[in-house]
Amino acid sequence: MPPDNHATVLVVDFGAQYAQLIARRVREANVYSEIVPNDITPEEIAGRNPAGLIFSGGPKSVHVEGAPAIDPAVYELGVPVLGICYGAQLVAQQLGGIVDRSGRGEYGRAELERIGTSTLFDDEAPATQQVWMSHFDAIVEAPEGFTVSGSTPDAPVALLEDDDRKIYGVQFHPEVVHTPLGQRIIERFVHNVCGLAGDWNTADIIEESVHAIREQVGDGRAICGLSGGVDSAVAAALVHRAIGHQLTCVFVDTGLMRRGEGEQVVDTFQRTQGIELIHERAADEFFEALAGVEDPEDKRKVIGEKFVRIFERAQGGLTDAKFLVQGTLYPDVIESGTKDAAKIKSHHNVGGLPDDMEFELVEPLRGLFKDEVRAVGSALGLPDEIVWRQPFPGPGLGVRIIGDVTRPKVAILQHADAIVREEIASAGLEREIWQAFAVLADIRSVGVMGDERTYARPIIIRAVTSEDAMTADWARLPHDLLETMSNRIINEVDGVNRVVYDITSKPPGTIEWE
Repeated sequence: MPPDNHATVLVVDFGAQYAQLIARRVREANVYSEIVPNDITPEEIAGRNPAGLIFSGGPKSVHVEGAPAIDPAVYELGVPVLGICYGAQLVAQQLGGIVDRSGRGEYGRAELERIGTSTLFDDEAPATQQVWMSHFDAIVEAPEGFTVSGSTPDAPVALLEDDDRKIYGVQFHPEVVHTPLGQRIIERFVHNVCGLAGDWNTADIIEESVHAIREQVGDGRAICGLSGGVDSAVAAALVHRAIGHQLTCVFVDTGLMRRGEGEQVVDTFQRTQGIELIHERAADEFFEALAGVEDPEDKRKVIGEKFVRIFERAQGGLTDAKFLVQGTLYPDVIESGTKDAAKIKSHHNVGGLPDDMEFELVEPLRGLFKDEVRAVGSALGLPDEIVWRQPFPGPGLGVRIIGDVTRPKVAILQHADAIVREEIASAGLEREIWQAFAVLADIRSVGVMGDERTYARPIIIRAVTSEDAMTADWARLPHDLLETMSNRIINEVDGVNRVVYDITSKPPGTIEWE
């Protein structure tokens, strides 16, 4: 829960993965936001006393059987409402408007024409602006009491407003970057309509988390598994801020980390942060457990269970440690599947844990996005080389090797990956690229090196730009940079004779290959 002196905007999730992005945009307006399910009751909402409600989009039509809805009594609470896409259609349908199920769909960029004045647009907003659409049904008649303030060629009611009841709807998606002025709409709603000052910030995240951790752990002991990535590092620092010596970190050297990261983790947390650290060298155990395992979901489960078993063993004298700290983020949770969102893949720190795990989870970052995590890490005093480290999957290089995982394959990938990251850094692109890494494919290709025929593995380079990992675009790296990477990998890494570059965005792909 937020600190007592900060109001909350609740984002009601109707099954769209963009619900998380909406919550993030509200937070970017310095207003605290939380996600709630669409079966929340009017009484539960009233009990939370929110300053505003935002209805997310969703994958369904309001006309299909079983389509998610909200109790219409919510509109009588006097809480301002903003419906987005499906949320706007739901508002229109429930309050007496007409949503047409036979019209032509509208996907991608569209031109919105303003009609008259609008509460959601300031006076300086252009009369015509670009918005991002993703809908098949369309609102064709606004409910009584609403003013139509904007339309597009295929959405006659693209913006509807009832200032008296403070209920609004937009057919487009203001939360995505493809709607350039979308953030201004969200800010107008939370600041002007909901009347919020916009004074929630990183300090409040830390204060809130420290309070919640102390409430959960009490005088008990916790252990934290350090993976070497940003998320587990920030989670450890945050929990240490809350409970101090009650935390012991366990760094499990799985043999699946990037080159040189193990040594840096030990140095940072033992020497710089002064956190008690148990260093478990367990590479042999992980390689043995992964022998012959090829399915990516099975790999995640094997790695997740092995982590927990090693944690249990590493407790040693800490027999009273009942809490396990993990760096789970909100994108991890939504990708692993929620009540209304389809499962994309399980994460080892979400869905890959064994059912008989003996720990209670402490996940202080579970509601945060990556940019918020980095801000928290900096505020907690973690060094830049930790805070700005590129995201790394919990299962490590085990899910960047297609097929079974062996020591020789890991050695190949560690070397190639180090070259990719070195060249990205040399080009000054570290903070422009969300992730840049190498993938080892489970195939071989013919090549010629010197005067000899080779039959070796290809390395796939993956580099993407993103704001939150919910969506991502392939990075347009300079050709000479790609050429340098390719030449170095082929010349310096044994067992590789071909390099390719992945130009797939998310969606339809994911950032990781497995």
